[in-house]
Amino acid sequence: MNKKTSPAKAAARPSSVRLVEIGPQQAGQRLDNYLSKTLKNLPKSRLYRIIRKGEVRVNKKRIKPEYRLREGDLLRIPPLRLEEPTAAPAIPQGLLDELSGRILHEDADLLVLDKPSGLAVHSGSGLRFGAIDALRILRPDSEIELVHRLDRDTSGCLLFAFHRKALLELQCQLQGGDMVKTYEAIVHGRWDPRIRRIELPLKRETMPNGERRVFVDERGQPAQTLVESCEPLVHDGVEYSLLQLRLLSGRTHQIRVHCQSQGHPIVGDDKYGDREADRISRRQGIRRLLLHARALSFRDLQGQTRKVLAPRPEAFETLIQESLS
Repeated sequence: MNKKTSPAKAAARPSSVRLVEIGPQQAGQRLDNYLSKTLKNLPKSRLYRIIRKGEVRVNKKRIKPEYRLREGDLLRIPPLRLEEPTAAPAIPQGLLDELSGRILHEDADLLVLDKPSGLAVHSGSGLRFGAIDALRILRPDSEIELVHRLDRDTSGCLLFAFHRKALLELQCQLQGGDMVKTYEAIVHGRWDPRIRRIELPLKRETMPNGERRVFVDERGQPAQTLVESCEPLVHDGVEYSLLQLRLLSGRTHQIRVHCQSQGHPIVGDDKYGDREADRISRRQGIRRLLLHARALSFRDLQGQTRKVLAPRPEAFETLIQESLS
């Protein structure tokens, strides 16, 4: 006879079929995300396989991974043999100390980090740890989760939620366009000041070598980027432009591909950039992607509007100051 268990006990290693009744704290989560958290040591490939084969059911029905759980749903989890838990990734103390000093805002519900360039937001694809793993060590008594993502080489404002209510509220603002994300980028060449809005659909594809890339494609998803300001820069006779950009949609690599589409790739972009122009930039001492999440504006859970500003990285300030001298 099947035994109904509480969500809190669902994380235990199973020995038989379990039925879990979804409560208000779990409602709204995607099925695959809920199972990934509940069955922490189950490989992702196997997780999707048991969903696809119908071993996981909701209210006795087959269900898709993207299904959003509802309060009162009865979730069937099959008997599974889980791998032994792996040790938490060893994160250098120096990095933990650095990230502690890069917290821009923190309250009981959320935290904004000035993520350094080169640090991924999470582990995977050969990376042992990311920003979320470090924050879980720094804030061990919370259920901290990422609200959104930044590319590994993009620096700046990265938002985390300490509990599920905050996560859902902030993600709702993000999806509804109530959260304003402002970026700064330095691109190659002299930007045409008449280009103030880029509306080009983007399509993500996996290349034969497994690399994921994004292309402008009419079959893709709509994407809009506003160019709020542009400032010409010249360094050692080489022209650049400092752009302030605002995302009206949040597609993967959106700013990078939209800038490339206008003939002005972002400096230091090893995926969508201009290799010859970047060789010149490297000789000038520029050795990172010059894309920075400069500001984040949102409502906290008390209804107060917050605008958090991440200071410009040294690479930006150096090029700007050299241009003015």
